[in-house]
Amino acid sequence: MVSRSAPSFPTTARRTAPVAAAAVVLVCVPLGRYAAPHPPERTVAEPWLPPGGQHLLGTDVLGRDVLSRVLAGGTQLLTVSLLAALAAVVCGTALGLAAGWSGGRTARSVRALCDLLLAVPALVLALVLATALTGATAVVVAAVLAGAPLTARVVGTQCAHLRDSGHVHAAVERGERTPAVLVHEVLPNLRRLVAADAGLRLVTALQIAAALAVLGLGPQPPAPDWALMLSENLPGAALNPLALLAPAVPLAGCAWVFAAAAGTTARTPQEAA
Repeated sequence: MVSRSAPSFPTTARRTAPVAAAAVVLVCVPLGRYAAPHPPERTVAEPWLPPGGQHLLGTDVLGRDVLSRVLAGGTQLLTVSLLAALAAVVCGTALGLAAGWSGGRTARSVRALCDLLLAVPALVLALVLATALTGATAVVVAAVLAGAPLTARVVGTQCAHLRDSGHVHAAVERGERTPAVLVHEVLPNLRRLVAADAGLRLVTALQIAAALAVLGLGPQPPAPDWALMLSENLPGAALNPLALLAPAVPLAGCAWVFAAAAGTTARTPQEAA
C-alpha cells in the first residue's frame, strides 16, 4: 500500500492564497466607504490637485478626493457583478444538469441554444440591453445570456459522465427520484467545477459592468464608481495621473484575484501539488 504524504506548506499556501485573497476582497470592498477620509460625492478642493496634504491621491475633475472615491467606488460594481455571476451560474447549472441527465433531444436543444447565445459578443449584447434596461439590470441579463451557456456546456458534459457512475446507478435502483439524485449524488461531485466557473462568471460580469459604466450606461455622476472614474478623469490625466490610475488598479486587481481563485479552485489537490 502506497501512502500519500500531506501537501507541504508552500503547496497548501499556493493553493489557498488566491481563494483567501478573493474572500478578503469580497469583505473589504463594501467596507471601503467607511474608511473614506472625505465624503466621496462632495467637492473638497480645486480640481486636478496633485497628491499631497489632505488628499493623498489628489483630486479629480470636480475637486473630489480621489482616495475617498476609490475606497467607496467598488461597492455597487461588485454587488451587481456578484448578482450577475450568481444568476449566470444558477441558470447555466440548471441547463447543464437537464442536458447531461436527459441526453438525446434535450441535450441537442440545450447545445443549440448555447451556440446561438455564444454567437453574440457579450459586450454587444450588453449595449443592446442597456438601451432598454437600467445599467444594473442590463449587466445581470447580459452576464446570464453570455455566461450561462458556458456553464451549461461544462456542467452538462460532467453530468453525462456522472450519470453512468456506480453511486448514481445505486441511487436510481433505490428508487430515488431524479431531483433527489441530482441534488444528493451529482451536484456534490460538481461543486469544485461550479465554484471555479462562478469565479470566471464573476470576472465576465465585472468586465461587462465596467464597460457599460465607462460608456456612461452604468452609475451616473456623482456616484463613486471605479469604471465611471476612468471616463470622468481621462481628460485630466496629465494634471493628476492618479485620478485615472487609482481606480484602474483595484478594478484590474479584482478581476485578476477572482480569475486566479477560479483557476486554483478548478485544480484538484493532486494537480495543485
